[in-house]
Amino acid sequence: MRISFHGRYRNISERTKSLASRIEELATSDTGFVFDPSSGSTFTVNATGLCVLRALKNGLSQGDIAARIRESFDVRAGDPASDLGDFIALLAQHGLVSGERGTL
Repeated sequence: MRISFHGRYRNISERTKSLASRIEELATSDTGFVFDPSSGSTFTVNATGLCVLRALKNGLSQGDIAARIRESFDVRAGDPASDLGDFIALLAQHGLVSGERGTL
């Protein structure tokens, strides 16, 4: 299982915003289209990425999100925590969360 994140971002000047406020600002569609009104950027995520973004919007911890992925996508082998960490690191690179691996 891989979480995909695609997008092209401009330089984001509001890097000091908290995780919750940046994630909550994202507009998502059921098809995985995501719009960031702070930067004007758009990107797409797969079903797993959409599940993660929605869980982050609801304030779930990384452990709770990993459990939700296991349940929602019937993950039987491996642990989704590593992929989740990679996805959160991508969010951090684009200024949507703080820290190298994301601070939740």
